[in-house]
Amino acid sequence: MGKVQKWEWILFTVVIFFALAGYSNSIAKTEDEENNISIYRWVGPGVVNITSVVVARDFFFNPIPREGAGSGSIIDTAGHILTNHHVIRDSTKLEVTLNDGSKWPARFVGADPDNDLAVIKIDAPKEKLAVIPMGDSSELQIGQKVLAIGNPFGLGQTLTTGIISSLGRSIRSEAGTMIEDVIQTDAAINPGNSGGPLLDSRGRIIGINSAIISPTGASVGIGFAIPANTAKRILPELISKGHVSYAWIGASVYPLIPEFARVLGLKVERGAVIGEVVAGGPADRAGLRGGDRLVQVGNSVIPVGGDVITEMDGKKVTSSDDLIRMIRGQRPRDTVELKLLRKGKFLRMEVTLDEKPR
Repeated sequence: MGKVQKWEWILFTVVIFFALAGYSNSIAKTEDEENNISIYRWVGPGVVNITSVVVARDFFFNPIPREGAGSGSIIDTAGHILTNHHVIRDSTKLEVTLNDGSKWPARFVGADPDNDLAVIKIDAPKEKLAVIPMGDSSELQIGQKVLAIGNPFGLGQTLTTGIISSLGRSIRSEAGTMIEDVIQTDAAINPGNSGGPLLDSRGRIIGINSAIISPTGASVGIGFAIPANTAKRILPELISKGHVSYAWIGASVYPLIPEFARVLGLKVERGAVIGEVVAGGPADRAGLRGGDRLVQVGNSVIPVGGDVITEMDGKKVTSSDDLIRMIRGQRPRDTVELKLLRKGKFLRMEVTLDEKPR
């Protein structure tokens, strides 16, 4: 009887051991963790490391090659790679490292500095090109899980996760224009992640990681991604002709604020003030007027006397960014109607836009 009890004890111990092992394994891989693992395994091969060489100058103006790094996403089997413009800007040589470690020379295809996006291309066999599908950034929700894959600090592929912290943010590009509908995330984005994909839980690109706010230069949980729908809208032009055609009014503008309006004795407190009109441009042809003198207001010296634009096609213009955004929504050769204040009187004028010079 005692011998039987001993074997029963051994059998009981073995059953408990495997049960605990199975329980431990289930704890190690929750449903969310399984999703992270599967997305990394599936999408990871489509994320590349981009190395760029730019030529800088030393104190004596001698050329010094400098190397930079970023990330990108393979978007088709032709070898096109989507990344940030600032990753490849001014580069004299581009090299792409695929997930399998193979290195391929890349060539520039097109760039849109206004949205900090660019496309490069490698001539690799199709079997080496793992295409990442594009998602729909218009359906995003705050609190939604996101994943970022990239090459921070040149460390090779790294996965970070987080949520969408906010939507509809605006950030200023290096070209000086406002990028609209930007995605804010707390997923860690560090130098080298730029140009890599921000993914949803189905492994679709919903953003292109672009910038962070940080006092240290490393991630503090405030990262920004260009929405995928912006990329989808401009990719055909970038690939077909190397640039994006934007509408252009041919005038420099600055925001009218109440303090300036009071000093200048204007009838409106908000709008876009024309500082200068480009000779022969759309604004000049339409008869718009720029400033005719300089005035110091506080610590600023501004051109005054120019038209103040308060509406475009019936929509309020409260700042220069408003006007620029509205014009960017047009196409070259479109005609818009402006309501403006000139010398104390309101006028309405039509302007036929041109293509923005490059």
